[in-house]
Amino acid sequence: MIEQNLKIEVYSDVVCPWCYVGKRRLERALQQLGSSVKTDIQWRPFQLNPTMPQNGMDRTVYLETKFGSLAAFKEMEERLLEAGRAEQIPFSFDKIARTPNTFLAHRLIWYAGRQGKQDAVVEELFRAYFVEGNDIGNAQTLAKEAKQAGLEPKEVELFLASETGIAEVKREEAGGHQMGIRGVPYFVLNDMYAISGAQRPEAFLEVFQRIATGSEKKTTHR
Repeated sequence: MIEQNLKIEVYSDVVCPWCYVGKRRLERALQQLGSSVKTDIQWRPFQLNPTMPQNGMDRTVYLETKFGSLAAFKEMEERLLEAGRAEQIPFSFDKIARTPNTFLAHRLIWYAGRQGKQDAVVEELFRAYFVEGNDIGNAQTLAKEAKQAGLEPKEVELFLASETGIAEVKREEAGGHQMGIRGVPYFVLNDMYAISGAQRPEAFLEVFQRIATGSEKKTTHR
């Protein structure tokens, strides 16, 4: 039984479907700990496509460029759909028309963290993109989704139109790269342990047990 607080930093991108799956698997693992464990989950930025045009690009063009062909993506899509069904995520890839630049979304997540709404905003952004196919690179869309998470949309629009948080988000992302992170999701627990990838709940529970027993050995699952 873990008696201390549990700090979890999640490096993620909101256009990463495996990050959505990883979020669900982490949540399932945390449910097994019970309500006595206090958790502090912090979402950190990691852009999969940092050179993406500000307005994004046509998703078909993006997939063909990234995977070489749509057929190659379809193979991965089947695995994602299967994982999504297991985690009750109704992926609707056919609804996604554009692959967005996610820097604005990461700024919103940073802002939401200061309002105590970070996890709720991340959840809304995943749902908006992967279930509804919304353009989460658009400031107005982001404000609308933020409202669903309990934030004031006008305040969100003003924030996104400002330069507040830009340096902080860039610094957080640079920190992830300096740690050697090359792919997401990537979970850092209590500043000691790392889990790479959308691992099964059992992988998280193993690390929780190491924390409970005070093991100093770091462990990374890939």
